[in-house]
Amino acid sequence: MKLKVGDALVIHCYKHNGMIHKSWKIAYILDIQDEYIVLGNENVLVTKQDGRTWKTKEPAIMFFYKNRWFNIIAQIKNNGIFYYCNIASPYIIEDKTIKYIDYDLDLRVFNDGAFKILDRNEYNYHKKLMKYSKEINYIIKKELSSLIEMKKQGEFPFDSNVIEYYYNIFKTIQKK
Repeated sequence: MKLKVGDALVIHCYKHNGMIHKSWKIAYILDIQDEYIVLGNENVLVTKQDGRTWKTKEPAIMFFYKNRWFNIIAQIKNNGIFYYCNIASPYIIEDKTIKYIDYDLDLRVFNDGAFKILDRNEYNYHKKLMKYSKEINYIIKKELSSLIEMKKQGEFPFDSNVIEYYYNIFKTIQKK
């Protein structure tokens, strides 16, 4: 299946034990590169494994990587761009669904550039419960450090011009 800009995908987030954790009903492809894919959505239905649902509140530009253990979501809010970064497996795409495993730790980047590591307790709990291997633990910690360094250096995609560029593509796709 050949994907192209403008195509719609579903997003499935799994946990290490193979159970689906969360799904987003739709996201549109904004860009496809060798190392990553960029998606966008807004006011989309999110469903958790326990049946709870909600709609996202703002436009989101999402960066999923083929060889990195994280994904980055830029949230375009009235008071600026916030980033929510998930430590997660590289993605795969099957049956018009982008899939990844969430490894609990998150990096929240605020509109003023400050950041905070979230969900350490959840990570420690699931690490024991699901028996994350030493290799997985090493990768997770290494990738979290890399992600923080990318943010500090203002590397792609931590740049408002990058987010604006992709947001404009998203708005064009939405109009169709």
